[in-house]
Amino acid sequence: MRPRLVQEQTLQWKMNQSLLQAIHILQFDSVELIDYIKEVSKENPLIEEVNYDYDIAQYRTHNSNPAAIGEINQAELTMYDHLKNQLYTLDMSEELKPIVLFGIDSLDDDGYLMIDLDLWADQCNTTAEMVEHALGKIQKLDPVGIGARTLSECILLQLKQMDMNQSFIEDLLKEHLDWIAEENIGSIAAHYQTTEEVATKIIKHIQSCHPKPGKLLETEKPEYIIPEASIYKEDGTWKVSFYKWNSPTIEVNQAYVNLKDIEKEAAMYLKEKYKQVDFLQQAIKYRSNTLELVVKNIVEKQYMYFEHGAFMLQPLTLREIASDLDIHVSTVSRTINNKYVQTNHGVTPIKFFLQPGVKQTNGKQTASFVIKQLIHEFIQYENKAKPLSDEQIKRKLDDEFGIKVARRTIMKYREQLNLPSSTKRK
Repeated sequence: MRPRLVQEQTLQWKMNQSLLQAIHILQFDSVELIDYIKEVSKENPLIEEVNYDYDIAQYRTHNSNPAAIGEINQAELTMYDHLKNQLYTLDMSEELKPIVLFGIDSLDDDGYLMIDLDLWADQCNTTAEMVEHALGKIQKLDPVGIGARTLSECILLQLKQMDMNQSFIEDLLKEHLDWIAEENIGSIAAHYQTTEEVATKIIKHIQSCHPKPGKLLETEKPEYIIPEASIYKEDGTWKVSFYKWNSPTIEVNQAYVNLKDIEKEAAMYLKEKYKQVDFLQQAIKYRSNTLELVVKNIVEKQYMYFEHGAFMLQPLTLREIASDLDIHVSTVSRTINNKYVQTNHGVTPIKFFLQPGVKQTNGKQTASFVIKQLIHEFIQYENKAKPLSDEQIKRKLDDEFGIKVARRTIMKYREQLNLPSSTKRK
């Protein structure tokens, strides 16, 4: 067999400073990414220019942003909604679910648990053991740190995901937060009998943690919607083309490249700035590669939607995409958050393509969005003198589309669409 070179795109990264920055940048949309690079360039003389080939202002001028199909009839989601929408990713009994829901509703806006566990158990008429189990489920939700009872616990949950397992970290967070705030490497190393290198690493990881994870789930409407990519059909195949601003390039000032005979302090400074540029370039590449893999996987999974329209949207979850790409569910969540793509249906949030599946009475699954659209259409064109009841809508879904769902599901979706009952529509 003849040897040959094969180029393969993979997602592999070791947990270090560059990965922490990459995870941070992964959440940015293109506008935020470019703004972030410009901020870094203000204190890094090596960054001469940020190139993204096409002025975003031109896109804003020539492209209006009407309500995208994924945003029609969609209410603003609160932090609590976001968390409850993730519950399908957890394996839990029907007995445990209402206890978990009560716990989510007992979080404050920062994501901290504000109820004593004994009171929680009393309110849910359950045992302390069940409440502890429910809290464990909540603390598995994204972003990491949700459900913590103290700042120390919040940081510990995040450090655990980073595989920071030094036995003294919990004591450090509880007893010596001042050392962390002052970056007192010497005291930490001496007190816990470790090296300054380990102490420095711990502080860097702690500083990367978010003290208020609930704030990461606040919904902010972007002033302008700038898509990351365009999805279009060419020669009978659906393709994805990413805009240049999705992966901006950094131009390094060549005046600093070949400096010789400079002072040691200046040389160390430039070396650190080169390292910063290198980390930033790696993080941009990681963001671009991850987003490309996720979007292409979605296009493949939702092929019928692109071919035939909204009524062919398929159920799809974060977990399915993560499994296909062999990455963590939270990585997929960060990758698609507040990001959009241009489609033949308009500019659409990537999250729109991830739809929960409604299990029918015959065992099949249908995307909840499809059922909502059909309900909306039935009511829009109904006989206004004889409006359809929820039971009649249920039968029409079965007779015309083979969708078998419970009447209470029809009622729930109708209410989410802000559509009144048949008696109030007369």
